[in-house]
Amino acid sequence: MLRIRKVADATAAANRSAIEAAQKIMREQFSGMPEADIAKLPDQLSNPLKHRFVSRLFVAENGRDQTLGVALLLYFPDIVFSYLEIISTAKGRMGGGIGAALYERVREEARALGTQLYFECLPDDPALSPNPEVRADNANRLKFYERYGALPIVNTAYETPVTPGSTDPPYLVLDPLGSNDLPSRDKAKKVVRAILERKYGELPASYVQKVVDSFKDDPVVLRAPRYVKSRRAPKGEVRQPGAPRIALVLNDAHTLHHVQDRGYVEAPVRIRSIMAELEPSGLFERLPTKRFSDRHIRAVHDGRLVDYIRKACLIAGSKKSIYPYVFPVRNAARPPKDETVLAGYYCIDTFTPLNESAYLAARSAVDCSLTAAEKILEGAGLAYALVRPPGHHAETHAFGGFCYFNNAAVAANLLARYGKVAILDIDYHHGNGQQEIFYDRADVLTVSVHGHPSFAYPYFAGFRDETGIGPGAGYNFNIPLPEHITPEQHRNAVAEALRRVKRFGPAFLVVSLGLDTARGDPTGTWSNGAKDFERLGRMIGEQNYPTLVVQEGGYRVRTLGTNTRNFFSGLAAGHSAARDAAPPDLAAKRPREALEWRSAVMAHDVGRVRSLVTSTGFFSAAEVDIAGELVTERLTKGIRSGYHFVLAERGPSLVAYACYGPIDGTDGSFDLYWIAVAPEEQGKGLGAQVYARAETAMRRAGAKQIYADTSSSDRYAPTRGFYQRMGFTEQARLPDFYGPGDGKVIYVKVISPGGPSV
Repeated sequence: MLRIRKVADATAAANRSAIEAAQKIMREQFSGMPEADIAKLPDQLSNPLKHRFVSRLFVAENGRDQTLGVALLLYFPDIVFSYLEIISTAKGRMGGGIGAALYERVREEARALGTQLYFECLPDDPALSPNPEVRADNANRLKFYERYGALPIVNTAYETPVTPGSTDPPYLVLDPLGSNDLPSRDKAKKVVRAILERKYGELPASYVQKVVDSFKDDPVVLRAPRYVKSRRAPKGEVRQPGAPRIALVLNDAHTLHHVQDRGYVEAPVRIRSIMAELEPSGLFERLPTKRFSDRHIRAVHDGRLVDYIRKACLIAGSKKSIYPYVFPVRNAARPPKDETVLAGYYCIDTFTPLNESAYLAARSAVDCSLTAAEKILEGAGLAYALVRPPGHHAETHAFGGFCYFNNAAVAANLLARYGKVAILDIDYHHGNGQQEIFYDRADVLTVSVHGHPSFAYPYFAGFRDETGIGPGAGYNFNIPLPEHITPEQHRNAVAEALRRVKRFGPAFLVVSLGLDTARGDPTGTWSNGAKDFERLGRMIGEQNYPTLVVQEGGYRVRTLGTNTRNFFSGLAAGHSAARDAAPPDLAAKRPREALEWRSAVMAHDVGRVRSLVTSTGFFSAAEVDIAGELVTERLTKGIRSGYHFVLAERGPSLVAYACYGPIDGTDGSFDLYWIAVAPEEQGKGLGAQVYARAETAMRRAGAKQIYADTSSSDRYAPTRGFYQRMGFTEQARLPDFYGPGDGKVIYVKVISPGGPSV
């Protein structure tokens, strides 16, 4: 198996290995290349503003992730052109089509960027390349590129040696990518100056100017073909520049899973109605489904669950279904022996049947999702796994909600080998499966916008205070919404979710697409129409992440296809607009970063809270330790710790926070344990904002009165004044509590039901 994968950065171990392999190839195959140019590759990928071009690294890999070849494409967004800096196979890997596959992938990327492709190639002219053996190798390379229509630009001084008398100075070659529109003289001059100044960096200014001034033809002229009489149409040539590129992988095996029990809405007609709208849209490119090993499923699901589903479905056969009806919650450590009774040991509800077709369809759905995920790894901007049954309710040890294997989680786990992944679940029902599977991981952010579990399935998960635990603390984000909302309110919640995704900065986005938020859906209560789905798609597409969409719910067949088509129309339009947006002005002054708020604590908050509390100058070393310990308690115990937080960030800095919680053994009494604001942010009303958010959260949790305490010393007069301005009144004063002459002042604020916060 040969896969061409785009490497985004060096954050993931698999990416670091690929970059190191690429650097090894560069050293072996380009002996004259300066070591500094090879060593800077990771920095080129992560810091485009520094180098004034965007680097795109592609590696050709086999099934064991061994790097067989490499290509490095440079994109200059301000001038809008692409430059192929490196393309090579690994030592001993010549032949086998690796170089052709890499070049075709680079051409596809340049075309998607709306550019033409430039690169250098050593000359085949005896006057420039006097060594016959070297010249023959040069001619073979030029012949290879000529098959694609890539030819040297003539009538210029580009091939003038920097050092007079040196041999084999390169031609500047242009691949118009099938277009008959050649660049103007002015455009060519800008391109050449950018290549010589930004790529090479240290060339004499007089040399650069000489080469730039030598471009006289308008438009430029390409050399007549020398080696290929009739150019073949390379792979992918038929796609027009700017055309949408959504890879579509369809689970053809879904039709096997047809449960005709009354009220079972997860039916094959769902997919037929979607495809009836998508096929004539021209937005998609159908791809065949590849078969993947079970190890991908077992990486996120317990092996005993996988084995049970397969075995029970085989026992049930094609004529009947096994439904869970006994749930051993009293003694889960001693599961029953009977396979039909055991269904309740693994299932979370009574309406997800096990039968032969259920396993076959669910297994095929995983393959579809992984096929689409691999397309994203290869560099596709958008891919869609159109599957049923859905998967986002399937957990590590349990299935349910029509879901057997968690398609999105399996795909996200594969992608996470190569960079951080965010899962955005916009199904009407909470994505409890993704939440549970990744709850203690920091490399996958799970975000779900859904109906509140007080009224919506699965009822037991999806609350806002479920934020992750251990290493995953702060990497799960729920936005539960009321039973009846407007489409605008729903979009506002999705916008909030996307802001959280942006702060995470993923390499890949997985969207669990539920269309059961539509008006009239039998499983939902919201009212999104076709245009609302188009707006949702555009919002997500404008984020410009490599995006895998995995189908989840959506059961109103009359509008399902139309809503799906509108979502993807918006997604493609938003993605194209983000790709084509004008590059930022590198010289522009960066505005002051806005405040960002969150309630989920993360592992690095222990040190940041300690630093913030210390910076105020009001607290002793012991008190600083306590502040950090409360964060640690929340990280290790979650909501069971009883400690809740409001945190305000400006860019990478924590600038304010509050910690509060219910007082055990009381009826509605809460304690405001900490509130602190960084010195540079004090006196600007930020403390009042932090308190207001904390009070609102306590009010929602049933607070009837809030207690706070501080010192009676003169030094703490501003703190006492702050509490009084927030509506607190002094309830008690304990003399000499902290030390002689330093008492404790206890304040209380009574919360009126439904009353406003400050």
